Amino acid sequence: LGKQPIFSTRAHVFQIDPNTKKNWVPTSKHAVTVSYFYDSTRNVYRIISLDGSKAIINSTITPNMTFTKTSQKFGQWADSRANTVYGLGFSSENHLVKFAEKFAEFKEAARLAKEKSQEKMELTSTPSQESAMGDLQSPLTPESINGTDDERVTPDATQNSEPRAETNAVPFPHSSTITKHWEAELAALKGNNAKLTAALLESTANVKQWKQQLAAYQEEAERLHKRVTELECVSSQSAGIKTQKTELNQTIEELEATLRAKEEELERLKEEVENANQLQSQQESITQKLQETETKNQELETQLVELEQRMESSQVEQEAFRKSLRSLLELLDGKIFELTELRDSLAKLIEGS
Repeated sequence: LGKQPIFSTRAHVFQIDPNTKKNWVPTSKHAVTVSYFYDSTRNVYRIISLDGSKAIINSTITPNMTFTKTSQKFGQWADSRANTVYGLGFSSENHLVKFAEKFAEFKEAARLAKEKSQEKMELTSTPSQESAMGDLQSPLTPESINGTDDERVTPDATQNSEPRAETNAVPFPHSSTITKHWEAELAALKGNNAKLTAALLESTANVKQWKQQLAAYQEEAERLHKRVTELECVSSQSAGIKTQKTELNQTIEELEATLRAKEEELERLKEEVENANQLQSQQESITQKLQETETKNQELETQLVELEQRMESSQVEQEAFRKSLRSLLELLDGKIFELTELRDSLAKLIEGS
């Protein structure tokens, strides 16, 4: 633009894949300078980045744009005019925060400039002012971007519950209470198990992905180290070689910082996997205890059935004993009646004699 930049920083530049709209495609092999410029002819702010003589970013800031931080060192914004989404990977969180603050500042300046232009357009309707307004307005709204597959993964955990059949045995108060308690605990454990399984799968996928990225960064760092060594062996100490050496050293430092961050993330994921394994072991132990309790419950139900059978047989024996007593009482009543008649007869006979 023929003027000095308002603010500059260094970052790795990416663009969203136009086919998938999910994956990031790097547009620079190493970190490049990304600058804010003010275009006084059109009264707009621009973000411009050059890789050699090629402009890999030429984005006009509009009031509708939003800069989103998707991680501690990565941010993105959508440019509807360029029909793409730009992504920047910074070497530190501080650089990302400064870039985001400048983005918000110049976005607010663009909004104020747009409002002033609209006020001028209301006061006059000259063709020149209408065309100037056309340069400030954004015809499209940036579509919502959720980030890449590497940064945002949302697994869908589906919990499958199996129906539990009810027993037709005679209810037993204590065993029924214990069974309901363990059934509720088993249902909770199944839900936790599904969540832990999903978290474990996500952590495993992230670990593999970080390992692949770490290997790629290590290869890039080794290649750059070799390149620096080759440049140091070159006898010519021209300004161009010194500049390349400085950029390569800076890139190596950025890659080393990225490697350290990835290693910390890898350690955190390993801890999460270990915690998930421990929780799964606890769940298996509780499941085993539940199975043992169910076995004891079945034994108690069997004993209850046997007791009921004994009670029924005892009731039959008591009924037979009662029948025998009734028949004996009837026989005794008959004998007593006969003896009474015999006594009366003997008494009459005594009286008559």
